[in-house]
Amino acid sequence: MKTALVFSAIVAGCTAFAPSASTAARSSATALAGDLSGEIGAQAPLGFWDPLDMTNGGEKDTFDALREIELKHGRVAMLAVVGYLTTYAGNRFPGAEGLSALWNMSLDDYLWIFGTCAVLEICMSDRTGNSEFAGDWRNGFDFGWEKQSEDWKTKKRTIELNQGRAAQMGILGLMIHDSMGNLNEILPTP
Repeated sequence: MKTALVFSAIVAGCTAFAPSASTAARSSATALAGDLSGEIGAQAPLGFWDPLDMTNGGEKDTFDALREIELKHGRVAMLAVVGYLTTYAGNRFPGAEGLSALWNMSLDDYLWIFGTCAVLEICMSDRTGNSEFAGDWRNGFDFGWEKQSEDWKTKKRTIELNQGRAAQMGILGLMIHDSMGNLNEILPTP
């Protein structure tokens, strides 16, 4: 069973890079709706990559909404990786460890988590209507951003996007290895 799962994962990974028969139709639709290949995050080696056509053929509004979601997930994943590694290093509250803590929490704990998420979801959005880009949640506070050049801003936004993507893969890997029970083999023991 394990060998079949590994084999199917390898085959799925290989087919992800195979050329699609509908590439020409998709690229012409993207050219008509809007060229998103110049957007931040459309980088080598893939460029603008939308195999599931989630941007509806390159619609800018749909792309911006998905980019905001990607930024939010990346920011949460960066916090999750830091939090996971901090608790793994021994800095933790008393109680269960790892993913098993989810099954040992009380209802009050779940309510606190969902309440905190709800407050963050409400507060962390463009409340002023003056955002410079999707995911710009400064809300009137300027931390020196306005004084910087456009090249600097593009570089910082690209860095944040790439680190968020890496963190999403990182927390996924940590969760998988924790559930497999071999996290001690890939992380040093505190």
